[in-house]
Amino acid sequence: MNVTTTATPPPLEGGGVVTVAAVRLRHYLTALIVPVALAVAWEIAVRAGVAPGRLMPPPSRLLHTAIALAASGELQTHVAATMTRVVIGFGVGAVAGTLFGMLTGASETARRLLDPSIQALRAVPSIAWVPIFILWLGIFETSKLALIALGVFFPVYLGVLSAIQGVDRKLIEVGRVFGLSQVGIMLRITWPAVLPIWIASLRSGLGLGFMFVVAAELMGASEGLGYLLLDGQQMGRADIILVAMIVFALLGKASDGVLVAVTRPLVRWQDTVRERL
Repeated sequence: MNVTTTATPPPLEGGGVVTVAAVRLRHYLTALIVPVALAVAWEIAVRAGVAPGRLMPPPSRLLHTAIALAASGELQTHVAATMTRVVIGFGVGAVAGTLFGMLTGASETARRLLDPSIQALRAVPSIAWVPIFILWLGIFETSKLALIALGVFFPVYLGVLSAIQGVDRKLIEVGRVFGLSQVGIMLRITWPAVLPIWIASLRSGLGLGFMFVVAAELMGASEGLGYLLLDGQQMGRADIILVAMIVFALLGKASDGVLVAVTRPLVRWQDTVRERL
């Protein structure tokens, strides 16, 4: 006879039940405590004359600037341009990093041939790639996407390579004892062991993608949040610069949340402390 068990939400101290929605709402509200407190303190400091309002515009002025940019449609244009570049560059860099990481992780010959050169290129500062990409690919979108993809490639490559090399040899031996083929070992042992680190490397690569898009949008771009940052600097508008930075932070956090949500089913089998909390 099969007995079906279902997980029940944790009880409250008063005898109630904590729903998933209530737990998530509590987490979201907790996450807002620090930024809201900083914003309030910032507003008070400026209004009290402790901080200069011209160089450190208060949150109320930043909100006014953001509304004005949104009302004119300028903010949406810059956000759309930046996110398009990040998504395409991230996709290309993540696929390339995963493939090269799997190749060098699975093959000793490929690792000896490719890994030293890749590790050397990884040490080259991002800004150093800008002039050569402009020379090779021109000043338009191709060079910008190539720079973002390059920034994503290295952490994903290193994560996959390290994960494959870190697979417990005993697990491989057990798989061979049970008669698994090389493909079976890869699908049932290696890939599940690699998945958590691969996802973490994707998140790291996505963060670097947002960093590299700023450098990319300084390469002659006429739209994008990086261009908005430069435009604010040239006009001496600290409020525009800070609004662009805040939008960058919000987009980065939202994109990371989407990536985590999309990849969570892949590691649902994990029995970790995070999953039990």
